[in-house]
Order: sequence, then structure tokens, then C-alpha cells
Amino acid sequence: MTNIYRLTLQDSEGLAPERRSETQVLEFLTERITVRELIRSRVYQEVKDYNARQPEYFRGLVRPAEAERTLNGYRLRQRRLLDWQEQFEAALKAFANNGFLILVDEEQATDLEEEIVIAPGAAVTFIKLAPLVGG
Repeated sequence: MTNIYRLTLQDSEGLAPERRSETQVLEFLTERITVRELIRSRVYQEVKDYNARQPEYFRGLVRPAEAERTLNGYRLRQRRLLDWQEQFEAALKAFANNGFLILVDEEQATDLEEEIVIAPGAAVTFIKLAPLVGG
């Protein structure tokens, strides 16, 4: 019998705890994953979900090319299928450039190869950072 390890994810806009999104659960076949694997799995799942339904807004970790940011997510100028690998590369670049932070049980993950142990009740928060204007 194969064990399934579940990790609960939540997004936060900046450091405002009151601006958190719905939770999302990702499943893994191993108890240990890297930050890179976490980002890859998250991006793959959100792009897969978007492509299946193609709603008006994409609510994902990073903005797709040629999309504008709105209060409801990212609006593509023209609805189209997204490429999860392009989104994954954009997410890796954003992580490297401090476009978002990852907290694993309140501890910041700082390296893509850092290992995460998926313990029962483990939670991850992605904190999306907005660049300062005029500074």
C-alpha cells in the first residue's frame, strides 16, 4: 500500500494575515520533497485546473505572460491554454528574486533544494510580495 502525504497550502498578499486565500491541498508520494518540487507541483496543479475550466481569471502563483493583474486574479487578454512549464520557470525566477516567500510551518524556506518533511498537519504559506512604488 502506497502512503499519500498531504500538504496544505495557502496564499497571503504581503504580510497581511487577513488577506489569505482559500486553502489548497497537494498530495505527494514521498514524505520528503524539495522546495523546487513543491513549487513544481503547485504550478502544475493550478495550470492543469485552469486549462480544464478556463475561467475568466487565473488565480495562480505567478502572472502568465500577457495577463493583467486584477483584484480577482490575473486576466488574460485572450483566453488560452497555459503552459505549466512556462509558469514553473516564471515561478522559479520569482522565488529567486523575492517575488514571494515560502513559509513551512512558520519557518521561511530560502533555497530551492531545501528539504521539506511532510508531517501530519504540515502547512505552507506562499506570501506574494508587491514591489514598492516610488522608492
